[in-house]
Amino acid sequence: MTVFDTNWALLTPEIALGTLALLIFTIDFMTGIHGKKPFIGRLSVLSLIITGVLVVMTNRTSGSIADVFIIDPYAMIFKLIILSGVVAVILISMSYLEKHKDVYQGEYYSLMLFSALGGMLMVSSADLITLFIGLEIVSISSYCLAGFKKHHRHSTEAAIKYVILGGTASAFILYGMSFLYGLTGSTSLVEIGASMPQLFQDYTFMIYLSFFFMLGGFGFKIAMVPFHMWAPDVYEGAPTPVTAFLSVVSKLAGFGLVLRLLVTGFEGIFQEWAFIIATMAALTMITGNLIALPQRNVKRLMAYSGIAQAGYILVPIATIITNVGVNVLMFYSVAYLFMTIGAFAIILLVTEDTGSHDLNSFAGLFSRSPYMAVAMTVFLLSLAGMPLTAGFVGKANIFILAISGDMLWLAVVMIVTSVISFVYYFGIIKQMFMVEPRANDKTLSPSLGTKVVVTVAFTFTLVLGFLPGWLMDIFTAFDWIRLL
Repeated sequence: MTVFDTNWALLTPEIALGTLALLIFTIDFMTGIHGKKPFIGRLSVLSLIITGVLVVMTNRTSGSIADVFIIDPYAMIFKLIILSGVVAVILISMSYLEKHKDVYQGEYYSLMLFSALGGMLMVSSADLITLFIGLEIVSISSYCLAGFKKHHRHSTEAAIKYVILGGTASAFILYGMSFLYGLTGSTSLVEIGASMPQLFQDYTFMIYLSFFFMLGGFGFKIAMVPFHMWAPDVYEGAPTPVTAFLSVVSKLAGFGLVLRLLVTGFEGIFQEWAFIIATMAALTMITGNLIALPQRNVKRLMAYSGIAQAGYILVPIATIITNVGVNVLMFYSVAYLFMTIGAFAIILLVTEDTGSHDLNSFAGLFSRSPYMAVAMTVFLLSLAGMPLTAGFVGKANIFILAISGDMLWLAVVMIVTSVISFVYYFGIIKQMFMVEPRANDKTLSPSLGTKVVVTVAFTFTLVLGFLPGWLMDIFTAFDWIRLL
């Protein structure tokens, strides 16, 4: 296929988002780097909505650009999840940026858009080069965002740790990729996948080496044990909206990439990597939940909670053989998006008001803002897996999938660790309802963006808990991944 035969229209959403991100960066440059610029935030949200519409219009049917960039329902849903997450982060960021003069607003919004672009490239890539380019666009944007408060010691420390460890992870990924290229002479995951069974038979050690190097690198990106150590420090030091971005958008984009890589490039040796992924999932669930128990800093607590959630998302990846597994993964990804972004919106509201990230900052929240306290309770219960919430339905589906995939031991780990998670989630709930607010605490007045994000997340978390069938019916109709 020559460049003239390629259907470049398949790249319309990515081209549009890249153009709009550059346009917003230029507008910011022309209007000066200082001062309040709420219109830049609104333009960014509009750009993401336009991109989302283009994704729906162009990604509903399968297609590809020379088997390098693949369009299918899998890519479409993950792109919509990424775009929705970035929209939510920008909405809760707008009031935050108004209060913090040391954050350059235009650059912040541009980096958010570029990170969304990188995530979209990641989930559609079927080539090692384009896959890595998308990954690094997200990674470099994340490094910059983590250290955006450059005069704040904790933010600078978080960025330095993140960029050093992230660079090491990228090197591991490239080293693992080099083995695949050396064995096949191709960077196409389609060609690599076609020859994988024979390659594994002839070069077993080399394939394992490649797999483990890439697993370590991608494990860092999704905060999988034992590559999770960066997450608590970076989550604590980064600005809270950026923490929400890392916990939701960056993590889910990483999972989208990992599944694409495994299904397209390593599908021929599914039984070889499935048990490895399952073991990592179990370790991630156990470690995240146990270390979260003694945490008093709410951002560190949510970091370990996010690590545990990564373990739950890994379970369907370890058991995927048919489209049913992708349905389960997608449902939990949507549930995770809403319950996590909603929780972080309220965490941002409370911590900015009290000036503290300690669990005590939630003391008496029900007295100060009943709606926010009830919404936060629903989000936390959903993360824990309480019935009648989206998180419960998602975990129940994962549990059934693990059993049907002959991984009963993994299902047991899921149940035990979910029970453990109730302890630290109820610690926050106890502060909100059973502790009196401090004498100087006032009634909370959330911004419009925060109200919108919390309300939408609250609604979807409950609707997907009470009526999960409508979303599962939509997902069941899709033929998810090309070459699945």
